[in-house]
Amino acid sequence: MFLEHAVYWHWFILGLALLVLEMLIPANLILLWMGISAMVVGLAMWVVPITWPVQLVLFSILSLASFFVYRKLRPPERPSDAPNLNRRGESYVGRTFTLSAPIINGVGKLKVDDSQWRVAGPDLPEGTPVRVIKTEGATLRVERAE
Repeated sequence: MFLEHAVYWHWFILGLALLVLEMLIPANLILLWMGISAMVVGLAMWVVPITWPVQLVLFSILSLASFFVYRKLRPPERPSDAPNLNRRGESYVGRTFTLSAPIINGVGKLKVDDSQWRVAGPDLPEGTPVRVIKTEGATLRVERAE
């Protein structure tokens, strides 16, 4: 088995590879803690010879413990002051607008600020006030405003 012949630098290489993967694949810092744990196991093997089952147990314990300690100690996420910043359509939900083109066969157009939106809803003539009730991708679902 490979681990029977593993030496400290194998763990250093594994740790480095996991750190590089963390940079390339955003994995919520999971691979970061595994990479650091692999390097700690390599450092321990450099100081004291360790059998492969102990290497695996040490790596597993260090990876899990460091990840959960990080999760416990990390700063809490701050609520955003602009939660719909990159979801413009969702910021229109509940607002009332005037149709810029009639809704025919369930599809029409709505001019909002400087952009034109596709709308879906009941057939209505141009100039009718409508309320946005939800977004469906790049389409706004509307109903007649009262």
